[in-house]
Amino acid sequence: MEKLGNDILEKTQKSKERFDELTGLVSDPAVIADNKQWKKLVKERSLLEDIALAHDELQKLVSDYQNCEQDYEKEKDHEMKDLFYHEIGKLKEQIEDKIEQIKILLLPKDVNDDNNCIIEIRSAAGGEESSLFCGVLFRMYKYYAEKHHWKTEVLDISETELGGIKEVTFLVKGKGAYARLKYESGVHRVQRVPETESQGRIHTSTSTVAVLPEVEDVDVEIDDKDLKIDTYRSSGAGGQHVNKTESAIRITHIPTGIVVACQDERSQLKNKEKAMSILRAKVYDYFQSQQESEYKEQRKSQVGTGDRSERVRTYNYPQGRVTDHRVNVSSYDIEGVLNGDIDQFIEALIVKDRADKLANA
Repeated sequence: MEKLGNDILEKTQKSKERFDELTGLVSDPAVIADNKQWKKLVKERSLLEDIALAHDELQKLVSDYQNCEQDYEKEKDHEMKDLFYHEIGKLKEQIEDKIEQIKILLLPKDVNDDNNCIIEIRSAAGGEESSLFCGVLFRMYKYYAEKHHWKTEVLDISETELGGIKEVTFLVKGKGAYARLKYESGVHRVQRVPETESQGRIHTSTSTVAVLPEVEDVDVEIDDKDLKIDTYRSSGAGGQHVNKTESAIRITHIPTGIVVACQDERSQLKNKEKAMSILRAKVYDYFQSQQESEYKEQRKSQVGTGDRSERVRTYNYPQGRVTDHRVNVSSYDIEGVLNGDIDQFIEALIVKDRADKLANA
């Protein structure tokens, strides 16, 4: 045990030293003057903080354990020896628990876990019923955000005449929003009697969900020369003003071919700000994905093609059941789930993700 404790301390020593170094740097006036550099260092320090604290806690436990062992060996009084023996056992358990905690902390961590996130929901297979289901999912995520005291802000939305949503892009603001909601990416399948169906037949439709971390200029640099910006007249709700002014914005990132449009606001400037926020997230995701595999394959694995067979979760209305197929977890409270009670799925996915990483560590 003593050796194992020291082995883990050796693994975390560099992280602890770097954390201490960063603590000094982020307080340096010269570093603070360079806002981009300061933000980068603050983010790095935040990622190392838990490991550094756990390192100190384990170091103290190992020191106490070694001292207790020495006192046990020296002690002649039987009652005192028994006390030291029980203390050694207690410290051993605490060290084992701390080691397991550190093993999890040492797993590769997504640097964007603390970020806000941008969610895109699009109708896929199923026509108007799919669009109506997009609206259900949108409401579900808004309720979920409220339960976690996060804020939501619509960045762009395209609605249908029957009240459905062809696609919606919205921002979820809150510490750790991306860490939890990133598991929602994929194809969501609904089985129910459509509101537009008079014969009472159960239909299967799908909607796709993509979750991206919101990133800042410090995370991705976009050169103005690489942008093609078009303005046009908005369509949809908004009265006469919508049709008379070119407030809608379409931005094309020429190097990647990524196109983002935003027409939700009446102000062209506000639409441009929102479109740039989405574009930064997509460009960041593009280059991050390229480091692991080809972009198209990465996006295909996350969002899918919208085909009914490619699903991460099924919402079965007749049976009142929601099943997440990745972890084989089901809830028979479909109303609760659609009102934002999805933590049971997210917690199971976090546990599975962690177990997979520990198995491959």
